[in-house]
Amino acid sequence: GQLVESGGGLVQPGGSLRLSCSASGFTFSAYVMSWLRQAPGKERELIAHIGGAGLVTAYADSVKGRFTISRDNAMNAVYLQMNSLKPEDTAVYYCAARSTSGREYWGLGTQVTVSA
Repeated sequence: GQLVESGGGLVQPGGSLRLSCSASGFTFSAYVMSWLRQAPGKERELIAHIGGAGLVTAYADSVKGRFTISRDNAMNAVYLQMNSLKPEDTAVYYCAARSTSGREYWGLGTQVTVSA
């Protein structure tokens, strides 16, 4: 399986970005999809995940109310809408897939920089 993230870039504080993650090579709807991020010098942080049917979502407190995870199983894609971005949101953002049997796939990440 393969995951490819896109949509990162440079944005001013208070701005918005939408990240996309395109999946291939596995049964996408059978996997819980997650977004994680890693800032320089910090541990990787799980920020959001969504169940296979898209009905169950969960968020880290650091992004709750600002970020929204969604998925389109017909397109084999998961998205992260990021609003009200802050400088502390600067990180490499990764998407990941995990099956109930524990199989995992990871993307290579996309850089998000929030700066004036």
